[in-house]
Amino acid sequence: MTTEPKGQSVSDIFNKYRNQLKGYINKRVLSKEDGEDILQNVFYQLSKIDLIERPIEQISAWLYSVANNQIIDRSRKHREVEMPYVKTEDNDELFMAEITSLLMDDDSSPETEYLRSLVWIELENALSEIPIEQREIFELTELEGFSFKEISEETGITVNTLISRKRYAVLHLRERLRDLYYELLE
Repeated sequence: MTTEPKGQSVSDIFNKYRNQLKGYINKRVLSKEDGEDILQNVFYQLSKIDLIERPIEQISAWLYSVANNQIIDRSRKHREVEMPYVKTEDNDELFMAEITSLLMDDDSSPETEYLRSLVWIELENALSEIPIEQREIFELTELEGFSFKEISEETGITVNTLISRKRYAVLHLRERLRDLYYELLE
């Protein structure tokens, strides 16, 4: 895997990933303020790292991992009502974040383009194996960025039903893409 180019600043990384990461976080926290705090904490953690001396190989995966940890820590500290979007195992969330990040990354290096094409092919094959209702909710939430609430309001299907459908889709995709996922990590 490639590292971020030497000399890339935290502000460059912030500008590149801010909106995508903000959407990811806001889907998983109860308030906008918590989302903003977590986003700032993620980039604060990044700012403490000397990216020249210790470059991060997969910056987007690192950002999502730190964000996920921040979300979990915040929910533990505040003892909030369980958040519906964090009901899945942490590995499921990180897995989906990494897959989505790779697919939506603006990086156009030959290596990234090749990996992206492999993932798209495998993802399409895996999605074709599941019921259309599960496929649609997965595509709407992960690939098109709609919230469960927005989809529910548009379709009249309850949020819990949509979450359940997506969960089944994620379980299937996780199983089907597991080998590819581990190959990408190596």
